[in-house]
Amino acid sequence: MTQTPLPRLVPRLPIVIGLVIAACTLVESALILGDFGMLGLPRLRQTAYEYAGFWPGLLGGWTPNYGTQPYAMFLSYAFLHTDIKHFVFNMITLYSLGGAVWDRVGTRGFLILYVAAILGGGLGFGLLADTLRPMVGASGGLFGLAGGILAWNYVDRFTESRQLWPIVWIILGLLFLNLALWWLMDGLLAWETHLGGFVFGWIAALLIDPRSQSNG
Repeated sequence: MTQTPLPRLVPRLPIVIGLVIAACTLVESALILGDFGMLGLPRLRQTAYEYAGFWPGLLGGWTPNYGTQPYAMFLSYAFLHTDIKHFVFNMITLYSLGGAVWDRVGTRGFLILYVAAILGGGLGFGLLADTLRPMVGASGGLFGLAGGILAWNYVDRFTESRQLWPIVWIILGLLFLNLALWWLMDGLLAWETHLGGFVFGWIAALLIDPRSQSNG
């Protein structure tokens, strides 16, 4: 008698996504221990921001802490977070959106899209932000994953002659969410990072997915 397998209660976690989450977890764990003075480095979080956060001023003539900092910060900022709530929310979102991207394009495609979105998020912040504060967080990459998923849905719907309004409404919803959070956070939301990540994620998704290319 053949038994029907039970449905998976928890979605599968691809190794590549697990490794990204693990890297962010190690970094945030060290920073939290530093915050509580358990590592003998009371300024560990501030030092991490100074060396690995995204500083727009470094694109405009500021003296870097090390020679490659103006370039390295385009990736390093995505492994830092402001606090445990910021970290947990982003990792849950990465787990949710990352799985959908991985199901579509696999490990290589996920890495290309995620890295492109992180770079795009940094570029958006560097070009559009009017601030002296550093930017940290994985949200540029996360909005890129969302942009990629929406891009594929757009192409699939267009190919199947289905209505495109659901995609438009989701994009408008993301726009409204950013406006609301920007207002609630007194202008401290890095919407520029979200925009850059979303645009780069959308473009990268169309370039790496064979189905999107064949339908284009």
